[in-house]
Amino acid sequence: MAAGATIYNFTVQLADLDRSVYEELTLRVAQHPSETDAYMLTRVLAYCLEYEEGIDFTSGIASVDEPAILVKDLTGRVLAWIEVGAPDASRLHFGSKLADRTTLYTHRDPAKVITAWAGKPIHQADKIMIHSFDRGFIDDAVAGLERRNTMTVSVTEGQLYLDLNGNNYATAIHETPAA
Repeated sequence: MAAGATIYNFTVQLADLDRSVYEELTLRVAQHPSETDAYMLTRVLAYCLEYEEGIDFTSGIASVDEPAILVKDLTGRVLAWIEVGAPDASRLHFGSKLADRTTLYTHRDPAKVITAWAGKPIHQADKIMIHSFDRGFIDDAVAGLERRNTMTVSVTEGQLYLDLNGNNYATAIHETPAA
């Protein structure tokens, strides 16, 4: 019998001063059995950092046709294709052709992610931005994960301040062009 998803709950206070987004979010996140804690936390942070009307988690890692997160308008048109981790170049190529905007959040070294795409076509790669965090930030924060989580996510001047279950972490949000 295959293992099922593990459910995590997040109560999030979001204050993104850079984008003037202030929200209280209640997220129920299914962690696929093959998904690491680092990937799952990066996915939750990407959701918070990209939060806007129409945003939603997808089947993500369990689907070859969808990214981790999509933003759609009321007509169903894909506004943003948001990948997490180290997706294959073909996924970015597909997403970039489908969506108005494509971006990636990774808990890995962006240079290594980009190297894996060498020589492979990615539609409008020069418009895709890779977001990453200081080395060790995700690993440190993962240690504070519980099945029920209280989070405060604050962003100001490109800095991310995270309070996860009473533990405080901080990082710069690094932006690296995909091409």
